[in-house]
Amino acid sequence: MGDSMNVRHGAVPAGQRGWRFQVWAPSASRVELHLISPSDRILLMEPAGDGYFRGIAEDVAAGALYFYRLDGSKERPDPASRFQPQGVHGPSQLASNFFDWQDGAWRGLPLSHYILYEMHTGAFTPEGHFDAIIPQLNRLRDLGVTAIELMPVAQFPGGRNWGYDGVFPFAVQNSYGGPDALRRLVNACHQSGLAIVLDVVYNHLGPEGNYLADFGPYFTDRYKTPWGSAINFDGAASDEVRRFFVENALYWVREFHIDALRLDAIHAIFDQSAYPFLEQLGDAVHSEAEHLNRHIHVIPESDLNDPRFVRPKVVGGIGLDAQWNDDFHHALHTLLTGERSGYYADFGSVGQLAKAFREGFVYTGEHSSFRRRRHGAHSSDVPAQRWVVFSQNHDQVGNRATGDRLSSSCPFESRKLAAALVLLSPFLPLLFMGEEYGETAPFLYFVSHSDPALIEAVRNGRRAEFASFAWEGNVPDPQAEETFLRSKLDRRLSGEEPHRTLQAFYAELIRLRKTTPALALLSQHHMEVTEQDRVLCVRRWSEDDEVLALFSFSGLPARPKISTLGQWRTLLDSEAPRWRGRGTQVPSVLESVTRLELELAPQSAVVLGRTTREAAP
Repeated sequence: MGDSMNVRHGAVPAGQRGWRFQVWAPSASRVELHLISPSDRILLMEPAGDGYFRGIAEDVAAGALYFYRLDGSKERPDPASRFQPQGVHGPSQLASNFFDWQDGAWRGLPLSHYILYEMHTGAFTPEGHFDAIIPQLNRLRDLGVTAIELMPVAQFPGGRNWGYDGVFPFAVQNSYGGPDALRRLVNACHQSGLAIVLDVVYNHLGPEGNYLADFGPYFTDRYKTPWGSAINFDGAASDEVRRFFVENALYWVREFHIDALRLDAIHAIFDQSAYPFLEQLGDAVHSEAEHLNRHIHVIPESDLNDPRFVRPKVVGGIGLDAQWNDDFHHALHTLLTGERSGYYADFGSVGQLAKAFREGFVYTGEHSSFRRRRHGAHSSDVPAQRWVVFSQNHDQVGNRATGDRLSSSCPFESRKLAAALVLLSPFLPLLFMGEEYGETAPFLYFVSHSDPALIEAVRNGRRAEFASFAWEGNVPDPQAEETFLRSKLDRRLSGEEPHRTLQAFYAELIRLRKTTPALALLSQHHMEVTEQDRVLCVRRWSEDDEVLALFSFSGLPARPKISTLGQWRTLLDSEAPRWRGRGTQVPSVLESVTRLELELAPQSAVVLGRTTREAAP
């Protein structure tokens, strides 16, 4: 897309008192601009080739409201609307992109520095908007977080939604504060030294307020997604559909200074073209990063277990920067909870978690009983910093029947163990909001649609989704406001016990990760992983620094024997009184002549370190 730098979609200022409007509407023979405020007038748009219509409106300022009128009848909001102050069915509003940025020295963070914190804007604070997040940034920075990840903020129906029902990809959700409030949050993040990641949805649009099909062939019936019509990325007229979404990605990077994009469910992006949309998107974003002299990353989510997405282009990959690793989560979750229904049926051994540490994916071509077929491809060549791992996230909590977190299903010791595994891994760790202090509120699925038939379809679909899981309890009504209110964090817990200690434990893990050379080096090539009697033994090194991390999933005291020489000191023991443990059995200093022997409590983590060692294997 050689002219990808040119903005083709939406309304942008033109001169001192004018705005240029451009819309792709090949399905219409006539397009008019209907300005409805501050004065009511109609302007005929001129055909501009390739299905585009263009017009200039004089004497109009930011804040004006407008629709596009298609073929003299249908009035629709702008597909590239920058703001929908009256919701998905209301008029679009002209939104100025001027903002007094204070982050001129900000260049972003290298991928290896990312410690992610995922949040839902509406549920993270009582107020439920961007400005209310800003006072919390110092606390997150002090915790050790380096990057905030926002669930989708594109305009969705009503005032409460996970964000994956967005229908205006360029418009910042009105109930969150709109575009300027998002800019204030990004600006504050950068001033605090935090990167900000935005979750974007390019695999489908939501069902309510989705008017794109009235303008052109944005969708195709050749493929189906679980959420409705698939986007047309490889059929007739798909060049301009792809341009629309690539331009959207660049819009977040340029006008909002976003540092990384998390691409939702790319397994539902269907594209058989020789130059796939995802590769085109990555190329455009990376080119823009080079132009801006900033670190900007593209991080997809996929359940395909396909490492090609993050392999370099020179070896036939797509060249994206990192991807979420559900296999790591599933392997860890089954060990912590014992769950074996649904997709958890494929997991349950410490050996699988060891493989995730060594290779990334657990399923790399083996038969999956859940899928009833082979699944995945080998991934041992993928660098450690290209995997995002977690013990909880919005999907793995919210897509449970009752939205229960690990704080509801796991004892305190197991939650410390989970935190240690994620944060001391050689991968990019992601925390889900409230996890760090053991938030007890559920994170439920919630919507605020206006169509009764759609509301009922969502309710029925939600119940059917859990048919393969052995979860107990009734599925809360997604449409009920109470479902949303129950999902809000109760941050007061962080000042009470045992929540306060758990948060301090997370902070100590992150401190160790950042300050211990062997842990700060994200490399599988400087790591050895073994398993003994349900104990995962992870040895990592960097030059003359070495760490041995032991994670016990045993229900009884475990006594692993590690072949090693030299003196070790205990860097962290989850059973220490400082962490409200049951009493440590590990000495502060250990000496080994031939092998190291120590006793680990059930569901515990111990980290040992030394500064001189024998040559690395």
